[in-house]
Amino acid sequence: MLTSVNAELLRALADPLRLRIVCLLAHESLCTTHLVEETGARQTNLSNHLRVLREAGVVETEPCGRFTYYRLRPEMLTDLATFFGGLADGRHDAPVARRPCG
Repeated sequence: MLTSVNAELLRALADPLRLRIVCLLAHESLCTTHLVEETGARQTNLSNHLRVLREAGVVETEPCGRFTYYRLRPEMLTDLATFFGGLADGRHDAPVARRPCG
């Protein structure tokens, strides 16, 4: 069963820009300046998307001088992958279950 935490995570990753941010952070920690350069998004728009990702637990922040670096929390994505893997494993070779009507 999909929990509200999983649903929030899916909503956070459903936006193309947020998914792009996650893909970029999978390779290295980046500050907002780097993310603006990489995505072409405006800083205010990017900050809003980063807030959604933080609130969903996908990224965490690390202050560094006057900058804030963002890094991916891979355990969140591992949990999501495990969830979908379990769904796929339950249906892989089994016939489709069907409840009788009526």
